[in-house]
Amino acid sequence: MNRQYLIHLISLGLTKTADGLIDPKLVLAWLLNTLGAPGYLTGLLVPVREAGALLPQLLLARKIEQNRIRKTFWVIGSATQGLAAAAIALSAWFLEGLIAGLAIVASLAVLAVARSACSASYKDVLSRTVEKGARGRVSGTAGTASAVLVFAFALLLATGVLPREPFYIACAIAIAGGLWLLAAVIFSTLDEPEAEIDTSDMGDVSELVEPLTQDSEFQSYVATRALLISTALSPPFLVMLGNTDGIGVGNLGLLILASSIAAIVSSYLWGALSDRSSRKVLMLAGAISALTLGAAAGFGFWAENVSSAYVVAAFVFTAQIAYQGARLGRKTHLTDMDTHGRKAVYTALSNSLIGMLLLAGGALGLLADIAGVPVTLAVLAAFSTLSIVTGSTLSEVQQEAD
Repeated sequence: MNRQYLIHLISLGLTKTADGLIDPKLVLAWLLNTLGAPGYLTGLLVPVREAGALLPQLLLARKIEQNRIRKTFWVIGSATQGLAAAAIALSAWFLEGLIAGLAIVASLAVLAVARSACSASYKDVLSRTVEKGARGRVSGTAGTASAVLVFAFALLLATGVLPREPFYIACAIAIAGGLWLLAAVIFSTLDEPEAEIDTSDMGDVSELVEPLTQDSEFQSYVATRALLISTALSPPFLVMLGNTDGIGVGNLGLLILASSIAAIVSSYLWGALSDRSSRKVLMLAGAISALTLGAAAGFGFWAENVSSAYVVAAFVFTAQIAYQGARLGRKTHLTDMDTHGRKAVYTALSNSLIGMLLLAGGALGLLADIAGVPVTLAVLAAFSTLSIVTGSTLSEVQQEAD
């Protein structure tokens, strides 16, 4: 394990752990509710987080390509996330109600935009500092290590060892901020070779979207990744499937544990498999997701209700395994794919497109209200099934020369 690999591993492990401690879907939503913030602010958490982290990347990519040293964008992004997390913790400590909610959502927006700088620059830096064949293991190993720490956090909450009170949750968020700041310091020591500068017109929008119209491999990649957002959108509907007995509230700890265990047991394996064939990993993740969501939909159709917390937890567990595979497979595929020296643009373009689709995915909540949760899960299962088809059109990029 060389120094470059170790710096990536530690930095990524710290930021992934921070992500788990500040999870908007669970931790921040609980925090806003406890602080007495209006419900509409709680509803804004995930859209703000997803849109802020993905949509700015296309604009950031052009700026990144104008610099020979690109780790600086990641360092600044990580440090800013740390400061934004500290602002969230301070808001929880000293504010209540509407003011607390507004301050936390605003801080989350800053954190999300800072995260976009990290995401837009990371794959480019990774591809020039870690050799092909080891890149998937970086993310996979970091994911496993961080999942263990988040699992411990969830266990402390579930057992009551860590009081479920705003002060203590804010302390965990403050720790997350410290982890982001530490990651920024460590990543700044990376020995990054200078990249070639792209001197083309920064304002030429047609050039920014050119990969989507002229690169068939990228087209297949975007189609596959778009269909696999089913793995990211499905967990809330799996929880809703069991709402007849209050699982969404009463057994939250169990669901967090199921998600953490899934990450622990699968992250490293998915990373290692991605280094062999990210194409096959994406197809396998789609298959697991399709089977899981299809089974959950069938259970919802033919069972009067899902009365057991463990049934829903099992669905969440396998769905999260599929999500980990989709996440690691698509990251490794784009990193190893020939992007003609435009890694940052390819990354930002795909992330921006997926960001828009994730926002549009909010319509699935309306579908669930009109047609029911089982129908929504069946639609997501169909998306996952189609991802296997589009995934089969991808190239075996791990077998191609850099």
